[in-house]
Amino acid sequence: MNLFTEMRALVIASLETMQTEGSLPEGLDFANVAVEPPRDAAHGDMATNAAMVLAKPAKMKPRDIAEALAGKLAADDRVTSAEVAGPGFLNLRLAPALWQGLVKSVLETGADFGRSTMGENKKVNVEYVSANPTGPLHVGHTRGAVFGDALASLLDFVGYDVTREYYINDGGAQVDVLARSVYLRYLEAHGQDVAFEDGTYPGDYLIPVGDALKEKVGDAYVGQDEDVWLAEVREFATEKMMDLIRDDLKALGVEMDVFFSEKSLYGTGRIEAALEALESKGLIYEGVLEPPKGKTPEDWEPREQTLFRSTDHGDDVDRPVKKSDGSWTYFAPDIAYHFDKVSRGFDALIDVFGADHGGYVKRMKAAVSALSDGQVPLDIKLTQLVKLWKNGEPFKMSKRAGNFVTLRDVVEQVGPDVTRFVMLTRKNDAPLDFDFDKVLEQSKDNPVFYVQYAHARVCSVLRKAQEAGIVADDATLMAADLGKLDHEAEIAVAKKVAEWPRLVEIAGRTNEPHRVAFYLYELASELHGFWNKGNDDASLRFIQEGDAATSQAKIALARSVAIVISAGLGILGVTPAQEMR
Repeated sequence: MNLFTEMRALVIASLETMQTEGSLPEGLDFANVAVEPPRDAAHGDMATNAAMVLAKPAKMKPRDIAEALAGKLAADDRVTSAEVAGPGFLNLRLAPALWQGLVKSVLETGADFGRSTMGENKKVNVEYVSANPTGPLHVGHTRGAVFGDALASLLDFVGYDVTREYYINDGGAQVDVLARSVYLRYLEAHGQDVAFEDGTYPGDYLIPVGDALKEKVGDAYVGQDEDVWLAEVREFATEKMMDLIRDDLKALGVEMDVFFSEKSLYGTGRIEAALEALESKGLIYEGVLEPPKGKTPEDWEPREQTLFRSTDHGDDVDRPVKKSDGSWTYFAPDIAYHFDKVSRGFDALIDVFGADHGGYVKRMKAAVSALSDGQVPLDIKLTQLVKLWKNGEPFKMSKRAGNFVTLRDVVEQVGPDVTRFVMLTRKNDAPLDFDFDKVLEQSKDNPVFYVQYAHARVCSVLRKAQEAGIVADDATLMAADLGKLDHEAEIAVAKKVAEWPRLVEIAGRTNEPHRVAFYLYELASELHGFWNKGNDDASLRFIQEGDAATSQAKIALARSVAIVISAGLGILGVTPAQEMR
């Protein structure tokens, strides 16, 4: 039940009646007519911009449209008043029965309340994390993992067919560096003293990998030239690192549907096929790029190269795909990978990158646009840096990792639920401060605690109802006389619950799961505020001694809040708390 959709349908129907009656011209487009919460709750329950957006195409004054529309809306039993404000905004007040009925609808629908068919089961690929398989995931990957996973869950909730995907960057030179680093640990396992030169990975996490390599091959590689062992050690080390990364993701509650290897693109004709597809569209040519202004990128050469005409699809400059020596640029396998995604029949693609990949946005969008003839949109979400704090100071680096704080460090400090929620308390492209002390604080300033405490409070109400002999299962609560929920404070809670279906669709449309975290904090605040009112006014308490019927109506309201909080936390990948300690 989406009351905002229901009221918008009433507005549209009223506008159509006005057209039939001749008070509004025919042929108007109602697509931009919206019904939403008013900016100031004192102005009403909902507001519509209908008169404002239709005035110009109708060649009428917005206030004239608003006044005529107000009369139509006020005639409906669901609307208690329709008032014109300012130049032509229209504020609506709705009958209490709508809010009371909403509580019943939440109980009837349960965890699926707010679910939408907006996505029409379209296939969406969400690629996230995609870290180099050279070590454990660090805190930056943590934010990308949480954001991508929550986004995937959000899109599933609003009706998309979602595939979660990890792109294994195992085709570049960094994997050779990993192999050499593991070889040093292998020699160390054989009792040799080794030195980690610049460019190798000195983290302790490679010690067990060196031990495992020794166990597998014995001393077969000791003293051997690199060409003897490099390829096999590279494959062995990559597999071990991916096992480590999978374990890290599992600790955070992240499970991928697909792991796609970059290496599988090389020597298989897949890169060539992608570029041939672009060449068939006249988008590949031989040329020399102009020197870039400012910092010179790695893929620029002042000589003839094979170029992708990405400027035809919105990029600033054309991009090299093959160097003058015949080797591929970094961009070429990325084109091939996205060509594979397009070929798999996805209707939309989403890539979650770290902020340091901002320069890749336009070229990747251009590539997907060209490969799909503009039919498959690519949305690239950048996640900004995370700054870690503890005891008022920057959190120190991880000895195990060598030079950074790992995902596992964070999860072991505060747990996966806190980690995930906090990572979504800022928009993805805004920097985030993660203070280990504050995220465990039991206060209103800690959104994780505040939301979890609201859910736990409702659970405590249900336990107290049971102790008092009040039947409070959902089926019984649905049958309660919800007309008893007539206090303005109770209606205010129901109004906030009513925003959930609308909010979740907006979040899904904009690919912004942080909106869910923000909303849950607001809903929790509404519940806590109502609870505090009950401390002063006994008639607002959920358990009314000696009055089971009234208690059940009030508990139904509380339960509707818990259902929505649980659903929202489910999208974020957070387990709702049953009680707080």
